[in-house]
Amino acid sequence: MIGLNLVYPLAGATFLAFALLGAGERRWWNAGFHALVAASFLLGDRLGDRGNGVLVLALVAVAASGRMRRAGPQPIPREGRSPRLFAVALVVPLTALLGTFLFKAFPALVDPKQATLVALAAGTVLALLLGYASLRPPRAVEPFAAGRALADEIGWAAVLPQMLASLGAVFALAGVGGVVGTLVGGLIPAGSVAGAAIAYGLGMALFTIVMGNAFAAFPVMAVAIGIPLLVQRYGADPAPVAAVGMLAGFCGTLLTPMAANFNLVPAALLDLRDRYGVIRAQAPTAAALLAFNIGLLWWVAS
Repeated sequence: MIGLNLVYPLAGATFLAFALLGAGERRWWNAGFHALVAASFLLGDRLGDRGNGVLVLALVAVAASGRMRRAGPQPIPREGRSPRLFAVALVVPLTALLGTFLFKAFPALVDPKQATLVALAAGTVLALLLGYASLRPPRAVEPFAAGRALADEIGWAAVLPQMLASLGAVFALAGVGGVVGTLVGGLIPAGSVAGAAIAYGLGMALFTIVMGNAFAAFPVMAVAIGIPLLVQRYGADPAPVAAVGMLAGFCGTLLTPMAANFNLVPAALLDLRDRYGVIRAQAPTAAALLAFNIGLLWWVAS
């Protein structure tokens, strides 16, 4: 059955190519970072929990060293200006969308739980092959060199979402949600649906701001407030409570540099003078949406 056993080796091989290209240019710290990421994809199952923990610490050490170098401005080759490049880029999302529905119809061939990731990987490979055929780059390594330059530009922020999501799982297993529920529950007036809605929506946003990932914040706040108060005590439907709670968390995503892939990477790629300019522009919208979502939670639980 095709699943992560296909996706992980492809990702690992890509980062290994980035590492080799970086080493060829004597960008040793960048190469080391990409090599560690490659090792996590290619050897993660064999390293065990302790080995993966050491690998993560090594990634943090390299990222915190400040010695990773940005790629800097990259010249755009002639074939990079071709309209065909845009058509090739569209192959990835189209294949991911179609493959998600198609692969789920063949559960014996593709793991249904990983259908989207498998389709995304297949779309990436297909787009790469079509790019070679239609654009004919001067060097076979050209796509990987461009990808390595982009990865160097993003830097350590490339792995931040995965680490923060893992942190959320650790918090959930450690029982942080129960502790938060006990502390916050004592502050909410008895029988106050509005208080529970405010605590849940605001808590989702604040935990997301701290952790950088609404998916990491959700298990904590759902266990603390969403399920015991809004669902069990006040009888709200779990589906809208979960959905609107995630929307409240996404409001926090708009406000935090911890969500680096959304807020810091665009600023870096666009070479904005204000590193936090994206966050400042999004703040009014985030505040208005958060207030609306809290009101919606109140209405759902009333």
